This record gives sequence, structure tokens and C-alpha cells, in this order.
Amino acid sequence: MSDEDYVYDEDSGEWISAAEAREKTAAAGQVEVRDAVGNLLADGDQVTLIKDLEVKGAGQTLKRGTLIKSIRLTGDAQEIDCRYDGIKGLVLRAEFVRKR
Repeated sequence: MSDEDYVYDEDSGEWISAAEAREKTAAAGQVEVRDAVGNLLADGDQVTLIKDLEVKGAGQTLKRGTLIKSIRLTGDAQEIDCRYDGIKGLVLRAEFVRKR
């Protein structure tokens, strides 16, 4: 299928170009991860904790205001993968962080 071809879009009920259809299907596969106040998060962002969080298995509590650098998205709309000193494999819920 070339970019000049048109395909029928079931959602809108209109004919759209093949290039638009490919973009639409690619966008449908991406997950949007938003922080506690609705900011869109991306890989490499810095976030701040908005609540004290007890880390299970580490015997440690991360305090409100703690800066977490260089997050990674996991593909889940509510989980982000992080690194923090002394804690390996830290996964935080997006509802407890705010983008910096």
C-alpha cells in the first residue's frame, strides 16, 4: 500500500490516506503515562515524590520531596521504573510522583 492510497477509517467514518492510517495505528499502541497532576511523563524525566513511600523489601522509607532522576516507562500506564541509591529495581506508581 502506497502513501497515495486511501483506506476507510471505521472510527471516523471517513476515507483517510494510508500514511495517516499507519500513524493512527502506531499512536494507538503507545501508552500515555501521567503524573499526579496530569503532566505527561517520558523516558529520562526527573520526578519528585509527593508522599512518603515505604519501600517493601528494602526496609527504607522515601520521603516526600525526594528527587528521582532518569525514569523509564514500563509500558504500564501507572508504573515507572526508577533508580535510587541503595534500592535496586524500584518501581513507583505514577500517581505518587510529580514531573520536575
